[in-house]
Amino acid sequence: MKPILELKKVNYSFGSTKVLSDISFSVMKGDFLGLVGQNGSGKTTLLKLLLNLYKCKKGTISLFGEKKEIFDDWYKIGYIPQKATNFSQDFPATVFEIVATGLLSKKSFPKRFSVEDKTAVLAVLTKVNMQEFIKRRIGELSGGQQQRVFIARALITNPELLILDEPTTGVDQQTQNSFYDLLGQLHKSGVTIILVSHDIDRITHYVTKIARLNQHLDFYGTHDEFCKHPHEDNDHHCLDLGGHKC
Repeated sequence: MKPILELKKVNYSFGSTKVLSDISFSVMKGDFLGLVGQNGSGKTTLLKLLLNLYKCKKGTISLFGEKKEIFDDWYKIGYIPQKATNFSQDFPATVFEIVATGLLSKKSFPKRFSVEDKTAVLAVLTKVNMQEFIKRRIGELSGGQQQRVFIARALITNPELLILDEPTTGVDQQTQNSFYDLLGQLHKSGVTIILVSHDIDRITHYVTKIARLNQHLDFYGTHDEFCKHPHEDNDHHCLDLGGHKC
């Protein structure tokens, strides 16, 4: 089976400042990968390389078995950026309109929504338990509710890979727990997930694999392997949901 994502000796610099050094790892179908590291470790730069927002200067990146430079099936990837939920209360778009925009990339001109599109929007909102808010303005929702709407938008094209960049920044712990539980349900339904976070403590018992960046790849493996990996902070990262050491 070919990896959904494969990086080989990827390097990236801003001028003379090296940001990523010899990054190599792969993501297989069904993985739930936690991409972790402190601020400045290169996580967001790596995401921008994966999403073709930056060009790979050294090394190779393959998506679904194709080199990134020729890959064209971007509908297979759902992406939720940092701070996707920062909307003022007066922002005019409704929940339906936000989710439906995820379909535009697959439409030719003129880009109009069909009855089938409306059915698809309702179905994906139901999947994230937000169907009753379909006519509500996005700015009227809580941060946690907005998160679910943007997951629905990312899921509207039935992606095989879902990428989330620091999705729980600025929300309370209860909302975070609910959000991670939703990601767990999506993973069990067959979606491959890459979750980017600097908070290792919060995500290690949700993910199946961990990649830790510190400009280079400091670690890549399973949760259990991460617990055994020599590191000064491992004791408090390796806890189960009950707070007991694994």
